[in-house]
Amino acid sequence: MASQLESLQRWSVIVADTGDLAAIERFRPQDATTNPSLILASARDPRYRPLVDAVLARIDGKSDRSERADQLIDGLFVAFGRRILELIPGRVSTEVDARLSFQQEATESKARRLIELYEQAGVSRERVLIKIASTWEGIRAAERLEREGIHCNLTLLFSFAQAVACADAGVTLISPFVGRIYDWYRAAKGGAEISREEDPGVASVERIHQYYKQFGYPTQVMGASFRKTTQILDLAGCDLLTISPELLGALESVEGEVPKRLGADAAAGGSISRITLDEAGFRWSHNEDAMATEKLADGIRRFNADSQKLVDFAFGMAGAR
Repeated sequence: MASQLESLQRWSVIVADTGDLAAIERFRPQDATTNPSLILASARDPRYRPLVDAVLARIDGKSDRSERADQLIDGLFVAFGRRILELIPGRVSTEVDARLSFQQEATESKARRLIELYEQAGVSRERVLIKIASTWEGIRAAERLEREGIHCNLTLLFSFAQAVACADAGVTLISPFVGRIYDWYRAAKGGAEISREEDPGVASVERIHQYYKQFGYPTQVMGASFRKTTQILDLAGCDLLTISPELLGALESVEGEVPKRLGADAAAGGSISRITLDEAGFRWSHNEDAMATEKLADGIRRFNADSQKLVDFAFGMAGAR
């Protein structure tokens, strides 16, 4: 009998949520996603020290620390992304600096710079998804980038308003954070477990998926940030699922058929009303969702903090040589 992982692959594209090259080589997913936290973990791994050293060697030593930090972050993200693409047939997601989350033009410039670095390394832009936080400014930046042929993955997505705005902007893909939604509601209940049937993270993706399919949006939905395998299994049929190596291993170790839970046919007959959001409507609707407001802000802070840790770690390595 096939494993749950093999069965799941019949319904959804499997994406590895990691910067660990060894894990990607083991599981051989279609795509892979990275973020500052994942790249920090991989950069600290002694196995990837030569890759970090190579990026450090290319930094302009005459620049000030801020400029060198930007060169380092961009270089590491692209270096790991390029290596990942040697192991998978599909796409890699590479994140824009979290500090730019509320700056549309700066986000666009950084995205173009990352694509430029990939193309200089011989990687087609078709194999790269630029990850941008799902702020109003980030969504507007992604809308313009998509028109230039730069495909975007809108991340840190927690509210239905974010999902609606992303679809209307024509972005390639969104990443609703199942696990972080679950974490917030669990904490609000005093830490008590939430039943599988009432999982708010799973319910959020189900609603978004139905809305997109009901109204024919081409934007893909990629469930992300899972805490347990049941959350993954309950979203079988979602366009894509990005999964950590630990949970990929858990799914691989269990035999069993995985039934399809989400599908375009069922969603097409749904009864969700279509929503139109201008900037004021988006901000109000998102603000009304306390979980989404808190988790978006927290996610941006966390990614920025890990980016700064990555800079300090790499520069510390350079100074120790």
